[in-house]
Amino acid sequence: MKNLFSNLRGDLFGGITAGIVALPLALAFGVSSGMGPSAGLYGAIFISFFAALFGGTNTQISGPTAPMTAVSMVVIAGIIALNDGSLEKALPAILIVFLLAGLMQIGLGLLGIGKYIRYIPYPVVSGFMTAIGVIILVTQILPAIGYYPKEDAEFVNQFKPLAEEIILDNILKEEAGEGILVLEDFEETIKRAGKITEADMLKEAQTLAKSEASGVLGAIKVFPRALQNINWLELILALSTIVIIYGFKRITTTIPSALVALVVVSAVAYGFGLDYRPIEQIPSGFPTPNLGIFTDFELDSVTPYVFTALTLALLGAIDSLLTSVVADNMTKTKHQPNKELVGQGIGNSIAAVFGGIPGAGATIRTVVNINAGGKTKLSGMIAGVLLLIILLALGPVASQIPAAVLAGILVTVGIGVMDYKGLKAIPSLPKDMSLGPIKFSSEVVIMLVVLVLSSIWNLVYAVGVGLVIASLMFMKKMGDLTAERSDVTPLDEKDWVDEINFPQSLKEEVFIKHLKGPLFFGSTSEFQQLANQIPRTASTVIILMGRMQYMDQSGLYTLEDVLIDLKKSNINVLFVEVLQQPRYMMERVNVIPKLIPEEHIFNDFESCLVWIKDNVKDKHTANENNQIIE
Repeated sequence: MKNLFSNLRGDLFGGITAGIVALPLALAFGVSSGMGPSAGLYGAIFISFFAALFGGTNTQISGPTAPMTAVSMVVIAGIIALNDGSLEKALPAILIVFLLAGLMQIGLGLLGIGKYIRYIPYPVVSGFMTAIGVIILVTQILPAIGYYPKEDAEFVNQFKPLAEEIILDNILKEEAGEGILVLEDFEETIKRAGKITEADMLKEAQTLAKSEASGVLGAIKVFPRALQNINWLELILALSTIVIIYGFKRITTTIPSALVALVVVSAVAYGFGLDYRPIEQIPSGFPTPNLGIFTDFELDSVTPYVFTALTLALLGAIDSLLTSVVADNMTKTKHQPNKELVGQGIGNSIAAVFGGIPGAGATIRTVVNINAGGKTKLSGMIAGVLLLIILLALGPVASQIPAAVLAGILVTVGIGVMDYKGLKAIPSLPKDMSLGPIKFSSEVVIMLVVLVLSSIWNLVYAVGVGLVIASLMFMKKMGDLTAERSDVTPLDEKDWVDEINFPQSLKEEVFIKHLKGPLFFGSTSEFQQLANQIPRTASTVIILMGRMQYMDQSGLYTLEDVLIDLKKSNINVLFVEVLQQPRYMMERVNVIPKLIPEEHIFNDFESCLVWIKDNVKDKHTANENNQIIE
């Protein structure tokens, strides 16, 4: 408890700032999910508080995120479609899936699965994140221009014949379940069909229309109709939101531009009495638990969604732990991955009970928290409490926010979440595979496969396919390299004695690191610890690469990040015996010569030693007790 309040002022500023940043995003993610703005707000409140309290990353701010919302959107739409298009009827099943996902996350943490997340290669993560951006961007174009398929009468009418078929099919299934033989008793069927009203038909047709227009492919299908039915007021509100978000960042980043856009555009629309479409009503008062997930619990209704819940659990784990790594790099600390998963699971479980959508560690909000002074778990808890206060005090006011404003915010989220670093690298990555005369990069193929399949098919299946392809390609590459190296005279292990002939007087100034084996997505975590191994007296680091035959994209960017950190610390880095493939990779992204100039690359250790003797001065000595004297 003492440590919790050790940085009260910084945590207060960090938590308040992060909470303010989270507000417009929570509302927008709630609307996007299909459960309404209150679900996003509830998720942000409970996940932020409890994930911080029980998690393993001190500065992490959690809540609904773009990836989690994108998957939740599909889950919610699917369950609603199975419940006659009624969110109220579908809600218990939806929340059970979310609760199950939270419990699975707790289980993943208790089983120690957190440490294995690092084995996901960079191209898979890159393709996934870009796909999330595409999904959010494309699906928000329709509400941004004020087009809602279920309200387009002409479009809905196309589904009335199918709606009749579905309703009749449901009647026949009911009778079969009751033991009524339809062919022997048409009167009962006719009687039940006669109770179906035009409103029932319309409702079913609207559900079908909404389902047809959902997702990336659905939005693209109805886009021509949407262009013919643009609501110009809604479009202006959305565009104004986008312009303010990007424009205000040029003025200052101290105040969140999304919040400024939300307040300004909403105030203008409401103040001038414009005929805009508001978001759904946000319930006033303290959130109450939805006990229907327990009282209406049926095992049969849950079993089809077990895999879906596992999908959410794994995605939340990946999303959170990637953010934890960012927090570690900024604060120079080390998170506890398994404890973090337990905290995220508790947060998601409690949020589900109160009707909130699931979430994970949020990178932007975490960065904002750290920059504002947050250092302990208290900052994340304060962010959650702030959002609760806003809900209690401003719930009715928030209900007047235009839906187009939140669509505009989500458009910028979709643009921002894409992995531009990975996209920019596509032309420069080495073409290491061929199909007949066509040469291509295996890492680009993985990224594009995950990107396309995630956008038009299924996010989790796409990641699974990407992992399988990455593993197969990696195994082939390692097999080829092993075969290639087997023709070379075996290296004598006793030759690893560089330090023996090294000048004793410079041992405090120079740190030597041997890289043995490939630097790939499975070994980057260990390499990131390089900076922690360097003694504080060292001014130069020698990295011997004679046994590092291969480097993939994950290893390349990890190496780049470490080199940038060492450069900021004014530490010289020297490369010795750089092999062909790693050198080619580093040249393609300008690690060589931007970070490591040619004069700092040596063919052998002897020539490197000459440079050391000429350029490194003895500034420290060790006394008899091995204490460093400056």
